[in-house]
Amino acid sequence: MSAPLNETQAPLLSAENVTRFYGTRLGCREVSFQLYPGEVLAVVGESGSGKTTLLNCLAARLSLSSGAVRYLMRDGVMRDLASLGEAERRFLMRTDWGFVHQNPSDGLRMNVSAGANVGERLMAVGQRHYGQIRGSALSWMERVEVPADRVDDSPRAFSGGMRQRLQIARNLVTAPRLVFMDEPTGGLDVSVQARLLDLIRALVAELDMAALIVTHDLAVARLLSHRIMVMKEGEVVEEGLTDRVLDDPREPYTQLLVSSILQA
Repeated sequence: MSAPLNETQAPLLSAENVTRFYGTRLGCREVSFQLYPGEVLAVVGESGSGKTTLLNCLAARLSLSSGAVRYLMRDGVMRDLASLGEAERRFLMRTDWGFVHQNPSDGLRMNVSAGANVGERLMAVGQRHYGQIRGSALSWMERVEVPADRVDDSPRAFSGGMRQRLQIARNLVTAPRLVFMDEPTGGLDVSVQARLLDLIRALVAELDMAALIVTHDLAVARLLSHRIMVMKEGEVVEEGLTDRVLDDPREPYTQLLVSSILQA
């Protein structure tokens, strides 16, 4: 998936020397990049490479040991996430951002209905009309291929793939400008993965969202992302346009990752 970056725009998200330690153990070190509106960036690497730590730092789920993450607010002001108050941060997470977990149970309220899971985000932005909220929930469930007649069912009754699609609907119903995805197809059957990837790609393009996707699967990165960052032992070892990095990797570690896929 390739598209030219429009760097005449202001970046939506800017990471500057993002570093996180867990005591003396390194999570990620001095990661810097800019993410532009409508761009999809994939962060890839083996388990333990630091990619999920980086994602959680960028999404303000983990504090930084050093460095800064800045986000372009809707008023056009670039804000350091560390300077946001708790209420501001929470509102941002419920409205302007989405976060899709690998395990959909972590991103859903399992004790309320499917429709209520989607509708809650709308209530967070001030909607109160029950009929409109339910109508929007039904519309989004259909868009992600969850049957409308399951609107009152608990997510506990859904398959893993259907739960993941419901989680996507819950995150996208407020039309966020940025969505974080942590291994969004991990643990699903191959046939389910393919349908879900097609859905994610279509929705990201349709809504013109920026997305930051963590994955160990290079095929997922190739299908969904414009640009890719390769991490090893907490540091970025290579980055660039996705097709260039995967077709002509320059760093030995990236070459090893690509060759291991080809040999599988």
